[in-house]
Amino acid sequence: MKARILVIDDEENIRLVFKTHLSNEGYETFTAKDFTSAVEVISKTDLDLIIADIILGGDTGIDILREVTDRAMNCPVIMITGEPNLDSAAESVRLGAFDYLPKPVRRETLLRVVNHALGQKALMDEKNRIEVENERFRRNLEAIFRSVKDAIVTVDGEMRVIEANNATEHICSVSPEEIIGKKFTDQATQCRRACHHALQETLETQKSVTDYRVECGHRHRPGQVVVLSSVPLMDQDERPVGAVLVARDVTRLTDLERELREQRQFHHIVGKSQKMQKIYKLLEYLADTETTALITGESGTGKELVAKALHHEGIRADKPLVTVNCSALAENLLESELFGHVKGSFTGAVKDKVGRFQMADGGTIFLDEIGDVSATIQLKLLRFLQEKEFERVGDSEPIKVDVRVVAATNLDLGKKVVSGGFRQDLYYRLKVVQIALPPLRERREDIPLLTDHFLHLFRKKLNKHIDGVSDQVLAMFMRYPWPGNVRELEHAVEHAFVLCQGPVITAEHLPIEFAEQFKEIIHGPERRAINGPQEVLEALTKTDWNKAKAARLLGISRPTLYQKISEYNLTKPSL
Repeated sequence: MKARILVIDDEENIRLVFKTHLSNEGYETFTAKDFTSAVEVISKTDLDLIIADIILGGDTGIDILREVTDRAMNCPVIMITGEPNLDSAAESVRLGAFDYLPKPVRRETLLRVVNHALGQKALMDEKNRIEVENERFRRNLEAIFRSVKDAIVTVDGEMRVIEANNATEHICSVSPEEIIGKKFTDQATQCRRACHHALQETLETQKSVTDYRVECGHRHRPGQVVVLSSVPLMDQDERPVGAVLVARDVTRLTDLERELREQRQFHHIVGKSQKMQKIYKLLEYLADTETTALITGESGTGKELVAKALHHEGIRADKPLVTVNCSALAENLLESELFGHVKGSFTGAVKDKVGRFQMADGGTIFLDEIGDVSATIQLKLLRFLQEKEFERVGDSEPIKVDVRVVAATNLDLGKKVVSGGFRQDLYYRLKVVQIALPPLRERREDIPLLTDHFLHLFRKKLNKHIDGVSDQVLAMFMRYPWPGNVRELEHAVEHAFVLCQGPVITAEHLPIEFAEQFKEIIHGPERRAINGPQEVLEALTKTDWNKAKAARLLGISRPTLYQKISEYNLTKPSL
C-alpha cells in the first residue's frame, strides 16, 4: 500500500515540486495551501507523513503540529522554513516534529528525510500493533484467569502470592484480595494444606507435580476432593521465579466414580453384590413410571423396602404410600379394608369407611402377600387394574382413583395359576415388571456389609457401643443358610447386641440355632479350622488373589487372611 503524504505550503510552486518528487517515488501525495485546507485533508485521510511550512499566512506549521498532537495521530511531521531560527526549531522539536529543514530543500535531502520518517512511522505502527495485541491478549488471559473454575495461585520463590483467581474463594474459602502479597503458607489454615506441600516441592525441585488427588479436610467443606498440579514459573530467560498451583474440585466426580464402582445402598436397601446392582438399576428405571410391579422373593428378603423405594424415589413421593398385608385379614374384612364400605352393608358396619385404595389416591398402594387373597378379591383387584375404579362394599357407585399398585408375594404365583388358585389375567396384570429379590444365601458377599449396617443401627437404637463381630462370627454368618434371609440376620445381630457386654460380638452371643449348627466348631474336642487351606486357596483363586475380595468372600478381615496365607504357606501360582 502506498504511503500517504500531505504537503502544506502557501507557495504553489513548492507544493508542486514536492508533489512531483514524492509521486515519482511512488507515494500518494496530497497538498494544502493553508491550515484550514490542511485540517480538511487530515480529517478525511489516514496520513503517514505531513510536511508543513512554518509560515502559513495567518497560521503556522506549529498549529499543524499541535493539531496532530491533539488528535493523537501516529504521523511524523517534518517542518520546513525559509527563515530558520532557534525559537521555531526548539518549539517544533518540543511539540514532536520529526525533523526541521531549511529552504531550499534539495530533492535528495527531501527523499532521505521522508524515507527515514516513514521508516520511523512503520516502527511506531508495529510497536502500537504489538501493544494493542498484547493488551488484548492480557485482557483475554485475565478474563480466562478470573472465570476458570479451577483455583489458580501463582507464588514467588518465597511462597508469596503474586496472583490468585476468583475460584480460589470457592475452593479454598479465601478471596484473592486476602492472600495476594502475603505468604501462601500463612493462608488457608482451615485445611490439611496439601497444596502447600505441592508448591513447596515444585519450588525446591523445579519439577512439576501433576494430578495429585487429595481430600482437603476443610473445616467448612467436608468431603471436598481436589486434584492438584503445580509447575515452575519461569522468567523470559528461563530462570525459576516461583510456581503456579492449579486446584480442581473433583468432589462430584469422585462421588460419581465411587457410585459407579459399587452402589452399596438404594433407599435403605443395603447390598453391593452384582445381583443387588441389577435390582438397583431396575428400581431406578421403574421409580418414575406408572407401571404395576410384582415383587417376589422369600420371606425376609426386603420386599417391603423395595416397595418403599419405588414410591419414595418416584414422582409420587409426596403422595401417600398405603401398605396392606393381605394375609392378615379374613376375606370380608380385607374387602372392606381395601375398598371401604357404606353404613349398614354388613353387621358391624355402623358408619361409612374409606378404603385403602381411596386413601392412596395420587400415591401408591402396596399389597403384601398378594398370593393369599381370595377369588372374590382377585376379581375386584382385576377390575381396578383395568378400569382404575372400584365399588365400596354395599355400594354400587363406582369410585375412580389414581393409584399405582405394587404387589409382593413369597409364593410361586405361576404354580398357583396352573393349579387354579390364582387368576391368570390378574397375574399378568400384576407382573408387568417383576422384581425378583435373591435370598441372602445367593448374595453372601453382602453379609459383611449388612452386618456392619445392623451394628450401626443397633448402636443408635440401644445406645450401646460395640466395635463389631469376631472373625469366627463373621465366618459363621457366611456359612449359615439364612432361611429367614436379611430379616433373620438383623434379628441375629440384635440378639447378640443385647447379650454382648464387651467390645466384640462372639459366637456365644448368637441365637441358639447357630450354636446347634456350628456345635463342632465352637465346642467340639476336635474343633476343625474355619477357613482351612483349601477353602482359602479357592477364595484367592476365585478372586484372582485380590485379598480384599477374598477376605469378604471368606467372611474374615484382611489381616486374618494374611495370617492364614502365611500359616498355610500359600503362594500365588506364576503364569
